[in-house]
Amino acid sequence: MQTIDYEDFQKIDFRVGTIVKVENFEKAKKPAFKIWIDLGSDLGIKKSSAQITNSYQLEDLIGMQVICVCNFKPRQISDFMSEVLVTGFSSQSGGIILTTTERHVSNGAKLY
Repeated sequence: MQTIDYEDFQKIDFRVGTIVKVENFEKAKKPAFKIWIDLGSDLGIKKSSAQITNSYQLEDLIGMQVICVCNFKPRQISDFMSEVLVTGFSSQSGGIILTTTERHVSNGAKLY
């Protein structure tokens, strides 16, 4: 495993946000959702595409707080611009389990 300095870690802008809207992403090559995340007053609502349909239903996601990388370049996915990366872990069943907070924190709070 390659190691990095703490300064490298600090370059990644991890923030918590609340999922406020979810739609099926019909035009995606692999099954995915379009997700809108409220990242607080500084960043506002940002969009992301997430291949999490194996682990979640649309209605499960509304109100969930998730950890996002907010300083990657936006990425065009079909006709949708993904502005942040929603983080998660691979599950034993092959799906992705989203990274969440243990307790509710303010939208836009930074991970240290």
